[in-house]
Parts: sequence; C-alpha cells; structure tokens
Amino acid sequence: MIFRPLFLLISVFFVSPWPIFPPPPPPGIPSEGIGVYTVGMGGQKDKQEAQPEPEYLAPYARAARRHANGFASLLWASRRTQALRFEALCRLRSMKGCSILDVGCGRADLLEFLIGRKEAPARYVGLEAIGGLARAAAGRNLPGCAIIEGDFVADPQRMFVGAEVIVFSGSLNTLSKSQFYRTLERAYEAAGAAVVFNYLCSDELAGTRYLNWHKPAEVMAFARSLSGSVRKIEGYISGDCGVSMEKPAAG
Repeated sequence: MIFRPLFLLISVFFVSPWPIFPPPPPPGIPSEGIGVYTVGMGGQKDKQEAQPEPEYLAPYARAARRHANGFASLLWASRRTQALRFEALCRLRSMKGCSILDVGCGRADLLEFLIGRKEAPARYVGLEAIGGLARAAAGRNLPGCAIIEGDFVADPQRMFVGAEVIVFSGSLNTLSKSQFYRTLERAYEAAGAAVVFNYLCSDELAGTRYLNWHKPAEVMAFARSLSGSVRKIEGYISGDCGVSMEKPAAG
C-alpha cells in the first residue's frame, strides 16, 4: 500500500503546531493561528468548489446550517448523553498523554471534555468533513489542537496522521453497513495503538431514517477479526455500545 504525503493532500486548520505534520509547514501555511487552507502541490492556497454532501453527511450539513454550527449541529440528544458517551470511551481506553485523532470531531467537544477531566491528550487532531463545524472547532482555540477538514469515508487516507489512538464518537451513526466496517478497518490500520468507538446497537435510538444500528455480536466478531484485545462497554445509554480494539505492542 502506498501512502501519499498528507501535507500535499489535506485541508488543514492550524491551531497550534503538531509534529505529525511535516515540518516546516508548506509555503503560505502559518505555523500558528487559525486558518482554512487547501494545500495543493505548490503549497499555495487553492479555491475549493462546493460539492453536494454525500448521504451520510447531509443530516449534519443541514443541522449545521440550521443551528449556525452550534451544539445542536452535532445531532446529539443532549449534552448529558454526549458526556455519557465520552465517559464510556474513557473507561474503555485512557487518552491521557496520548496523541489522538478524533474522527468526525464536530466542534472538538471531546478535547474540551478531556481537558475538563484533567485527562488531556499530549496531542489532538480533529478530522471534520463539515466546513462550518471544522471552523467552529478551530475557533475555540483549545490547547494542543489541530483541525483537519476532510471526509474520512470518501478519503480514509486522512486518518493516517500518526495518532496513537483513533476515536469515533457518534460519527459512525449515519454510515451504511459497508461504510461502517470499512471505516473501522482502515482506522485500525492507521492507529498506532488503539481504536475506540461507539455505535448504535439497537433500533431504540435509530429513530430517524438517516441513523443506522448494528448487531453487537456482529460488531464484536468483526473487531476480534482485527484485534486480539477487544473490550466492550454497554449500559451507559440504552441502545448505545462502546468498543476498544488494541493493537499489539511494537517489537
């Protein structure tokens, strides 16, 4: 498999410098401060043409426009249920002091949650496909934070940023079955140490046509086909499950 250099391909919001991105930054990219950049082969700021959102992103795009990229854009029932999901993921796998990639990061609420618990990662990258939400995340100026605008389903290569732990919280819920499993497989390839995710495990919370749920037995069988160290957590919210897949230690 050939991995192309990320700095030639991705749109990046630089909030603070992070060593996973090739130093020095390409010409025209600030080493500090908030900016929206599409980096082409010459390192210049290119103009992107607006494209229609794919089906799995459309609910978020509509909500972001309706709610001005605020909390309601994330399609969570409440801040309480969001926090319960974050808490469950932390019980599965500590992120303190790690480099993490938050896939489908929204407004980078996970980072704010970890900082509030005094469990901040050493480095945080958020990957977000909705431009308004990515800008909202960057605009919060959270410490140790870099935000990438990109679609992890259409371009899973964007998950290959050198993170130890890759996290999905709610961002798998609009994917089809094939997209769900393909994304997790690529995330496991990209992660240095672990993948941690939650998903809808019954139709109890999948009450709208754009939400998809998956049978826990099938998800666990798939996870165990990738990893010899799989953990599951449930009961924190009825209809939601969390899973961690650890990778073997290097060497």
